[in-house]
Amino acid sequence: MIDLVKLHVKAGDGGRGCVAWRHEKYYPNGGPFGGDGGKGGDIYFVVDTNETTLTKLRYTKKIKAGNGMPGLTKKMHGKSGDDVYVKVPLGTMVRNANNNDLLADLCETNQEVLIAKGGKGGLGNMHFATARNDTPEYAQPGEVGESFDLVLELRLLADAGLIGFPSVGKSTFLSVVSRANPEIADYPFTTIEPNIGVVSLPDDRSFVLADMPGLIEGASEGKGLGHDFLRHIKRCRVLIHVIDMSGEARNPIEAYEIINKELKDYDLDLEKKPQIVVANKMDDEYADMYLEEFKNKYPELNIYEISAIKHEGIDKVLYAAMQEIENSKKYEKEQNLDIQKEEVVVYRYEAKKPSYQIINLGKNKWKVESQKIDHLVDSVNFDNETEVYQFAMTLRKLGIEKALYEAGVRDGDEVIIGTYIMEYKE
Repeated sequence: MIDLVKLHVKAGDGGRGCVAWRHEKYYPNGGPFGGDGGKGGDIYFVVDTNETTLTKLRYTKKIKAGNGMPGLTKKMHGKSGDDVYVKVPLGTMVRNANNNDLLADLCETNQEVLIAKGGKGGLGNMHFATARNDTPEYAQPGEVGESFDLVLELRLLADAGLIGFPSVGKSTFLSVVSRANPEIADYPFTTIEPNIGVVSLPDDRSFVLADMPGLIEGASEGKGLGHDFLRHIKRCRVLIHVIDMSGEARNPIEAYEIINKELKDYDLDLEKKPQIVVANKMDDEYADMYLEEFKNKYPELNIYEISAIKHEGIDKVLYAAMQEIENSKKYEKEQNLDIQKEEVVVYRYEAKKPSYQIINLGKNKWKVESQKIDHLVDSVNFDNETEVYQFAMTLRKLGIEKALYEAGVRDGDEVIIGTYIMEYKE
């Protein structure tokens, strides 16, 4: 099952503003007539219930939205870049790969989240006409669109999860109580990806049940399916712990203790989840002996005896699970919680920082580091006096001129901005 994908997203860049002039017959003085550039396209992630895995994104290294088109004459805006909608399964979590912040938790049907915002279009020359300069030959470049390295993680949304060692009968149990068709065989690790089924009770109540891949000792450290398994059960409201009471593979007490140790080691919250203990394969000749030993060890547990293959004792388990799920939902409502949405999407407050950094290179040389300014420098024709003037005005508006002085730059010092070297004058 593909449930962890890394990719890069890049929103569209804004289009450059237009430099144009009015030439109609009855407007002899003309004037600036260039329109603004179009906005860059945004990137959205949207829940598609037809998707069940992240397989389609497995080999996708980069997703890019369309760039805005340049502005047009007659003060017309350029066309905005096309937005991109990335379809993901219900239960997908979107994280920033650089700091692991949770950007979106997509656990609602048809939920849509803006992940990367496109850059604004640059202003056309009609915005730069002044009494001093009524023929501006300058237009702004568009802003650069946001870009992120992302990690997409899929966690199944199920009310109840079947846990236990391989080959204890979890897949058989799921096939009996729902219309799911998991692969069933008499060898370990038949289930290598979670299967989901809907359990419908005679009283018209229902819940979603997931058959998880079998755990092994050391799973919390990543052994076997390890973390790929454990991340899925974090959203379950109740765990149905199936134990092979025939003792064929291992002692039931040992199996029970190992599984719970792995849950605890992975996440303490998993240990606190309601757990329904199910003694399966009670049709085996040694089952009663192992069950008595198990009850003596854990007299406080309410153990449900079943034979999944013979369809015996299953209804009691389902009603018990339904009761735990309803209790959990009631508690969530009272506490205004959502267990299936455990983590909080991070919206960090950060004071607005300058979009540049001034570095002292020594020997009266300085450098202004800024992605935004570098993008601006690339668009300036330094042989054009008007463009150089507008570039200088932009640096002043951004506060770079003042910041250079405060950093210690003085007359005659060299300042490197992008690929351009200029001499500072007070």
